[in-house]
Amino acid sequence: MDHSDYSQTLLYFARFFALYIAVVPHEVAHGWAALKLGDPTAKSLGRLTLNPIPHIDFFMTILLPGMLALSGSPVIFGGAKPVPVNPLYFKKPRQGMCLVAAAGPITNFLIALICFALLYTGIFSLQSEAALVTIIVLFTNVVLGTFNLFPIPPLDGGRIAVGLLPKPVARALARLEPYGFFIIFGLLAIGAFDAVIKEVLKATSWILSQSI
Repeated sequence: MDHSDYSQTLLYFARFFALYIAVVPHEVAHGWAALKLGDPTAKSLGRLTLNPIPHIDFFMTILLPGMLALSGSPVIFGGAKPVPVNPLYFKKPRQGMCLVAAAGPITNFLIALICFALLYTGIFSLQSEAALVTIIVLFTNVVLGTFNLFPIPPLDGGRIAVGLLPKPVARALARLEPYGFFIIFGLLAIGAFDAVIKEVLKATSWILSQSI
C-alpha cells in the first residue's frame, strides 16, 4: 500500500470511527437519562450499550454516511435507531422529555471537550495518526451536537423546544414530528443549515489553532 492509499484508508477509518463515537454514546445518553428519570424502556430493550449493533438503522447509520463518505463530503452526517422513551414514566413528562433530549447533544460536546483536552495536553504528536483521528472525532461531535440542537422535531432541539415553549406553541411544534425528517432533508438540500455549521466549525478551528 503506497502512502496515498494508506492516508485514504486512515481517513475513511477515522470518519467511521468518529461517527461511531458521536452517534452511539449520544443514543446511550438518551436512554441513560430516561432511566434516571424512571423510564426503563431503553434498558429493557438492550439499548444502554456501546455495542453498535442494537443501534443500527440501515439508512441513517449505513447508507447515508456511506454515500457521503464515498462522495468525498467534508462532513459526515448520520444517525442511529432512535432510543425508545416512554414519558408516562416521568413525574413531569414535558420536562423529562426535555432533559432526555438534551442528554444527547451534551454528550457530544463532552466528547469534543475530551478530544480537545487530549490535543491540548500534547499527549501525542500533532502529526500522528492518533491526532488526526482525535481531531476528526472532535469535529464530528461538534457538528452532530450542533445539528441536533436545531429546533425541528424529531431532532433533540425540537424536543427541547417542545419542553420549554408555552403549551399551545409546543403542541403546534410537536405536530410537525411525523414530517420532521422530510423537513430536515429538504433544508439540508437547500443548505439552510450550512451557515450555522460553518460558523461553529470556524470557531472550533480558531480555538484549536490558538490552543495547540
